[in-house]
Order: sequence, then structure tokens, then C-alpha cells
Amino acid sequence: MPSLDLKEFQEKFSTHLRPWQRSFQFWVRAADIYTGYKVFQLRVSFVKDVQKQEAMWERQHELAAEKVYSMCSDLGGFFLKVAQVIGKPDLAPAAWVRRLVTLCDHSPATPSDVIRLVLEKELGRRVDELFERFDMDPLGSASIAQVHRARLKGDKSDVVVKVQHPGVQDLMMTDIRNLQAFALCIQKTDIKFDLFSVTREMEKQIGYEFDFVREADAMERIRHFLYKNNKKTPVLVPRVMRNMVTRRVLMMEYIDGIPILKLGDEMAKRGINPGGKIAAAAKQNILKSLTLAYGQMILKSGFFHADPHPGNILICKGSEVALLDYGQVKDLPDNLRLGYAKLVLAIADNDTLRASESYRELGIDTLSQCEDEQKEMLRLAQTMFDTKLPPGVTMLQPFSEESSIKKIAVQAFPEEMFSILRTVHLLRGLSVGLGINYSCAEQWRPIAEEALYLAGKDFKTEERRRSFLRRIFWRE
Repeated sequence: MPSLDLKEFQEKFSTHLRPWQRSFQFWVRAADIYTGYKVFQLRVSFVKDVQKQEAMWERQHELAAEKVYSMCSDLGGFFLKVAQVIGKPDLAPAAWVRRLVTLCDHSPATPSDVIRLVLEKELGRRVDELFERFDMDPLGSASIAQVHRARLKGDKSDVVVKVQHPGVQDLMMTDIRNLQAFALCIQKTDIKFDLFSVTREMEKQIGYEFDFVREADAMERIRHFLYKNNKKTPVLVPRVMRNMVTRRVLMMEYIDGIPILKLGDEMAKRGINPGGKIAAAAKQNILKSLTLAYGQMILKSGFFHADPHPGNILICKGSEVALLDYGQVKDLPDNLRLGYAKLVLAIADNDTLRASESYRELGIDTLSQCEDEQKEMLRLAQTMFDTKLPPGVTMLQPFSEESSIKKIAVQAFPEEMFSILRTVHLLRGLSVGLGINYSCAEQWRPIAEEALYLAGKDFKTEERRRSFLRRIFWRE
């Protein structure tokens, strides 16, 4: 009996100690990466030869990339999501992208006996009573959950069962708070951007991901919106099995398709030249479908899927696109939805005045540190909120004195706008991966115009109604 008490005590002690261990590991590694860059900046400032400087920067980025990869890989969980966000060609140095791209959706799987226990506890029945077949080897494992292919008893179609990793929520919340503290430190020293608000929005959004009932509701709402607003939906959304949804288990229809990252390999396997005309047309259709779906969700509805990273996109027969994983969704208030519609038009039309006006309307507070403020604000808007980078810009360079983000210091950034920012950057990453350079702002121009027209129409109708009521009451 005493030995059992001791074992229980050891397990509890280990559970309480784990967040402290992770915090210590994060701060030691983050400080090492940050100070490495600061020391390097001082060293490179003494070198006058530009080519030599570039070669030195490349070596420094490669060294830092190994350290970032090691931190994200070892800590896992939330840091796999961080790798997804920063491992994009326009956000990070090429050395970082090459290293971090291999980390997406490679979270270790939870053992099958633990998965069985979670399922039986959540669904209230034994696995062999519910399922005719349940594949214990997961289709994939991500930071919060893993997915299994199965077939319910008496059914002819397969389903996908999403099961949450036990104990993952507390650890991820610890990681986010550490990142928030780090963001506060560096935004006061080097990166002139409201990073703290960005990390707060991440905390809010990721907190929602642990409730699969909420995810099921979001999936049904987006599915209904896209099917209702189009003759043919631009993207496929899985159907939910409502009677098989709990906070930690989600069951949905199985959609057969190829992960978008394996599209090139699949084309080559079928004898299609990945660089030929047929492949180019297919890629254009894929990107067109995704862009249309996101334009409608963000600008017309305001309720959108906020995580279009490659692991959540399947390519089905006939270049149809399926959009998976609705854990991260955003419901924009109308003032931000319409304010972003105006910014989209400003970017599409290269209108410097309207871009700066839209910034103010959206609540993006800037502190200009340059002469041509409006031009730099448009340039920053293009860099942040369009898939096509402005001329001369290949990626965000927060440490460079010549970057727009340095010249136009962003003092305050609405937390809700981070989901749009992240979505646009993930779409840009997809377009780069498919080898297509395009502007989502130009594609979204008619949708933005329609959203603003409908809002204005509603406003005028409401004003006429109020005016009529005022006249009636005045007469009485």
C-alpha cells in the first residue's frame, strides 16, 4: 500500500513539475537564439563588403534554424503550430523555411490503448460495440488531436474519428504564456509591432480548439454558408455525425483525397508533368477554389476557417478541394469585416490614401518614422494582407531598417485581425508552394464591393425605416 501511495505521489509531482520544466527549456533556448542574433548584428556591422555580409547572414540563419527546429521538435505541442506560422518563405529566412517545413503535423501519436480509453469514456460504449472496423494506426497526429479511419456498425461508408491527446491543454497554455512574455520583451527592443496582441489572440483561438462540440458547430455553419451561397461549393466540408460528438471526440464523414503537399508526387505517378500545362491548370483551379471560399467567408460572412495550412487541405477527384479541421475559426464583428473590405479595395487599387484611412478604421495604430508615410503604409498593407508581395519585397524583415514594419511602427494591432493576417500568409505560402504568384486582394475585389454595397443598402433601408417610424410617432 505505501508503495502505491509513493507511486501516486511521484506521478502527481511529475505532472506539477512538467510545466516548469517546459518553461525553463523554452527560456533557455529562446534567449540563446535571440542573443545569438544580437551579437551577430554587432559583428556584421563592422563588415563593409555587402556580399560578405549576405554570406554571414546566411550562415547565421542556418545556425539559428537548427536551434529553432530543435526547440520546436523537442517541445512539440504548441511549438509545432509556431513552426507552421513562421516557417513560410515570406515570413522567415530561407534557411528557417527549409528546416521548419518538415515539422508540420509530425506530432507523436498517443498510444492505442489510451485512445481506446478516451473513446470509451467519451462515447459511453466499447469500441468493438460501436465500430465494425477501427484503424488504431492514425491517419495523422497533430498538436492537439489525432485522427483515425473507421466504420460504424451497420454503415457502408467510412468515417474519420478525431480524438484529443489527454493532458495536452495545460501544457499548451503554459507554452503560450511563455511566448507572450517573450513577445513583450522583443517588441520593446527590436520588432516594432504589437506582438503581444497577436499572442493573446493565439491564446484565445487555441483555447477554443479543445472543445470539439464547438468545432462541430463551426463546421456545420461554414458548410451551410458555402453550399447556400454557391451553385457548386468552392471547397468540400465534411459532414458531422452529431450523435457522435463530445468535447474530446469528433466524428465526421471520410473524404478521399491527397494531401496538397503530395500533389506533385501524385501527378508524377500518374504520368503528368508537374511543370506542364495540365498541372498548371489544376494548380490554378485549386488556388482559385480556396481563394473564392476564403473571400466569401471573410468578407461576406465574417465567420471563417482560420487555419489553411497544407495539412488541412486535401485534393480530391477533378481538382476538387476539401478543407479539414475547423478547430480554429474566427467570427469577425461587422465593423472589422467591412473595414477589411475597404482595405482589400485599397490594396487592389494601389490607393495610398484609402489604405491609411482603412488602418485607422480598423484600429491599427501606427507611429510613422519616415517621410513618405502613406506610401509605406500601403506597402506594409500589401506585405501583411495580400498574397502578392509589393515590388522588391521577398519576405518580412523585422530587423531591417529599410523594412516597412520598421519605418511604420505598429503600436496597436486589433487581436481579431491576427486571424486574417495568419490566413492570408498561409494562402501566400500555398501559392508559393504551387509556383503561382497572385494577389488575393485583386481576386477579392468584387466580393469586397458586394459586401460594402450590401452593408450600405442595409444601412439605408434601416435609416428609411427609422425615418418612417419617426414621422408616424410625430404625427400621433
